[in-house]
Amino acid sequence: MNLFSHNSANVIWAVGLLGLAGWLFVHSIKSMTAPGWLVAKVIVTMAILYFEFTVAKPAFAQGGGEAMTGLMVTLVLAIMMNILWRNAIIDLITNPLTSLFTGGNEPPVKQPYYSVATAKRKRGQYEAAIAEVRKQLEKFPNNFEGVLLLAGIQAENLSDLPAAKNTLNHFCDQTGMPLKQVANALTQLADWHIKLADMESARAEFQKIIDRFPDTEPALQAELRIGHLAETEKIILAQHDRRNIVMPVGVQNIGLLDSTEFLKPSAIDPARLAAAHVAHLEAHPHDTEAREQLAMIYANDFKRLDLAMMELAQLISEPKHKPKQVARWLHLAADFQLKLGADVATVQATLENILERFPNLPVAEVAQRRLARLNSEFRGRQAATVVKFGVYEQNIGLKCGAPQRP
Repeated sequence: MNLFSHNSANVIWAVGLLGLAGWLFVHSIKSMTAPGWLVAKVIVTMAILYFEFTVAKPAFAQGGGEAMTGLMVTLVLAIMMNILWRNAIIDLITNPLTSLFTGGNEPPVKQPYYSVATAKRKRGQYEAAIAEVRKQLEKFPNNFEGVLLLAGIQAENLSDLPAAKNTLNHFCDQTGMPLKQVANALTQLADWHIKLADMESARAEFQKIIDRFPDTEPALQAELRIGHLAETEKIILAQHDRRNIVMPVGVQNIGLLDSTEFLKPSAIDPARLAAAHVAHLEAHPHDTEAREQLAMIYANDFKRLDLAMMELAQLISEPKHKPKQVARWLHLAADFQLKLGADVATVQATLENILERFPNLPVAEVAQRRLARLNSEFRGRQAATVVKFGVYEQNIGLKCGAPQRP
């Protein structure tokens, strides 16, 4: 029984020491900086354990003076173990605390660096810059920053738009590429075509976004850009084909004229402007800027709240717009309702629509604050409509001997 207990104790000691050594070994591997030194420590540790179980333990079993010898050997071996593994043990205890301030022993995330390529590009060394970008792309394939930088050098510095187009199309045609990155790449291609006044190619790039990502915000932005391509083309052609502007002769002796009303520029006819917006929206129904301007014309010039609300309702109902933009249109609708005589309940329902749509966003807080002061807004509108100004003498400043104010 005693022999069995003695053997069991030896097994427990052996398992415990081996487990400790194995744990220290694994812990050291995780933070390993010198593999050769770690191998040497493992070999020495195995030798220490060998001496412990072949020399020290049998001496303890004999008792008497031999036990003292075994104790001394065990102490020496323990000191050696301490020297070998104390740093690993200290790291185990202190790392959880120091990691709060230093970030731990995790290696930095590997990422591409394009500073060398950017510097060479600024110095005009475009081929060398391209070579540096390609080195980084070999390590980090499909890195969007590098792909866009490479295409930018090709298109903007080397005037090689076909090469830039191949670079970006190769990136966009791969599966799994993020939506925003693909949309940005195609938009950049379209912008380069616009600079060359190639509106058809630009329209084709925008159409790719619409076809590939329907019912998304990038598709909506692409539709807006297509709607304004005609205006952009006029501006670009005007910049390339500037003519000498002949200034007309001004009015002589303007200070002696009885009236200068004929010199004022003629106001734009709201009806013609509204018709132009309607025609534009028939061709480009997703042009939010034109639709918003049409709603403002209906409200401010024609006092037609129903038509203005119809245009704003179409903007608000589209699901692709951002919450901040939708909330702005709802506030604009509330402004129109206040200005054109809607009751408090109607305006309140319009603002509460923001709370229902976006209850957890900052726009809901803005709407809540406006609802709190809605009655004050109504009183201000009503007071503004009943204020009447008095009738004063005309040309009082031109009369001789005008009475002095007290």
